[in-house]
Amino acid sequence: MNKHGTSFKNAPRSSAAGGTSSKNRRKNASRRRNKKSTSLLRRVPIWLIIAGILGAIAVYIFVLITFFVDPFSFRWDAIYGKGVNPDGFEVRGIDISRYQDNIDWTRLRNANINGQPISFAFIKATEGTDLIDPNFNENFYQAKQNDILRGAYHFFSPRTDARQQARFFLRQVHLEAGDLPPVLDVETRGTLSKEKLQKAVKKWLDVVEQHYGVKPIIYTGYAFKMENLNDTIFDQYPYWIAHYYVNELQYKGPWAFWQYTDVGRIDGIGHPEGDFVDCNIFNGTRQQLLELTIRDEQLDNIGLQEQ
Repeated sequence: MNKHGTSFKNAPRSSAAGGTSSKNRRKNASRRRNKKSTSLLRRVPIWLIIAGILGAIAVYIFVLITFFVDPFSFRWDAIYGKGVNPDGFEVRGIDISRYQDNIDWTRLRNANINGQPISFAFIKATEGTDLIDPNFNENFYQAKQNDILRGAYHFFSPRTDARQQARFFLRQVHLEAGDLPPVLDVETRGTLSKEKLQKAVKKWLDVVEQHYGVKPIIYTGYAFKMENLNDTIFDQYPYWIAHYYVNELQYKGPWAFWQYTDVGRIDGIGHPEGDFVDCNIFNGTRQQLLELTIRDEQLDNIGLQEQ
């Protein structure tokens, strides 16, 4: 009650009424907007709406094929037994590591790739300054016992000193006459600049070449070489290029070996992850491959010297 005896009991009615009125106005405004939107949609030709939907579907399919299907189509073909082994080459081989942990060497020596025998095998030996592939010694021994030309490769680590890596490789690997030259596998530069990577790679190559008296082979991917090792100083070394799922090699420079797939299937090789192995081609005849191997006279003065 106020001092005039008037009750405030009914006072909120006007504010409630005002709130209801405000809500009604908002609802009416919303209805008008919806009617306007509906009216605009009705004015758009149906053919234009259909064209827009079809266009969106087309863009989606294009992106899907271009970025997710096409780049891996050759890999899928290879996995499901339809992979293409490049024609026009007569000497083929493989490279192996601990990932191929179930090798039947008797079957492997009689296996073939595209109708041609396994002529050579590159075998992972070391990585960095402290990692030895657990299967290296067995694989290296068996390759020779089964008349397969053998080579050993070191996986380069940009995190450790290149000279120390070279010495570690030389302590673990004892190549003989008739073996393929040592291989440096370079796939990453880590935090190194392009210039520092090239300097480190050259140091490893120099140390190992001085020891064996033969120029090592450089293994790397096509894109990685073009970005990081595309310098004339490396043209003097045999190049083993990794370039998968293409019908023909796109690299135009000189090369010795081409690793064309990582999902090859070879009789005698099996492992839990799918019986896959890297397959390679030598760019020449078998006689030229034999001429690339280490000779007795190159080992006469073998020894690692301080530089």
